[in-house]
Amino acid sequence: MNKKPVEFLKMLHRAGLADEGESPVFEELTGGVASDIWLVHLRRGPVCVKRALAKLKVAQDWRASVDRNTFEAAWLETAARIVPGAAPRVLAHDADAGMFALEYLDPAHFKSWKDELLDGRAIPAFSAEVGWRLGRIHSATAGDGDIAKRFSTDDIFHAMRLSPYLEATATAHPALAGPLMALLETTAANHFALVHGDVSPKNILNGPEGPVFLDAECAWYGDPAFDLAFCLKHLMLKCLVVPASAAELLKCYDAMVDGYLDTLTDELRGTGKEGIEARTARLLPGLLLARVDGKSPVEYLTQETDKDRVRQAATGLLLEPVSRLGDVRRVWEEELSKGQKR
Repeated sequence: MNKKPVEFLKMLHRAGLADEGESPVFEELTGGVASDIWLVHLRRGPVCVKRALAKLKVAQDWRASVDRNTFEAAWLETAARIVPGAAPRVLAHDADAGMFALEYLDPAHFKSWKDELLDGRAIPAFSAEVGWRLGRIHSATAGDGDIAKRFSTDDIFHAMRLSPYLEATATAHPALAGPLMALLETTAANHFALVHGDVSPKNILNGPEGPVFLDAECAWYGDPAFDLAFCLKHLMLKCLVVPASAAELLKCYDAMVDGYLDTLTDELRGTGKEGIEARTARLLPGLLLARVDGKSPVEYLTQETDKDRVRQAATGLLLEPVSRLGDVRRVWEEELSKGQKR
């Protein structure tokens, strides 16, 4: 047994999840870049144990505080209280070791939404439910001083999201640095609700009772527009990978927007100078471009022609911002149509 499982086993013993003398089977889970995650087969049943990494597993040098492990566990607990079943149960948290254990969700019953989308199964009703649950979490935490204090993680969020996405993309595109850095500054300055920070189909499971959110390592009390924009850009990008499902993916986009906005309180919907939809519509093209030219490009866009289509649409929207998410969708649909004619 190598060093990492030994440390994880000690944590499970301290938490009372593993019996004394028990030697469980460890299975390293892959796919993430920010944490070590192990599936541990205990006598009591399988559990997952997670520890944040100081240096993320990406090509560029990307570092962030491992304290985010504590905030991730807290986000999962908070979300599950607001919407039961929206996050896996946290079984134990060891802040000194920088680890927590959570329930294992069997892939036979909890399907990866990313895999479903890439396999051509784009279901608007599920997307609407993702938007609804996200909106419930945002609305329930809006204006909550205790939650704001507990998740005062501006430095972590900057290191994990604002810098590698918007700042790095501004460096790659000097002509767009003005609007990109303005988006960064606006997002950083807004503190309205509890944000997940990585609402991506890879971090959402389609479970028996609806969507389940995972991997809240970027949890932050900040601008909820970030969560909505972050997820919508994935639905847009997947139109390039699964063109036969583009129409349904765009329906999923609409369904998520409607499910989310219809759930928000009027107060939260109107936050900021122009409201949450306008902020999301302005931020979305910046995040879209970041998944091509930022520190964490999506792995499934391999054709330069597809990347150029993202750059074309995102650049136009950054230089001539819109305030409605339907207008962002329209610009993207027009770009997809141009690609079909080329």
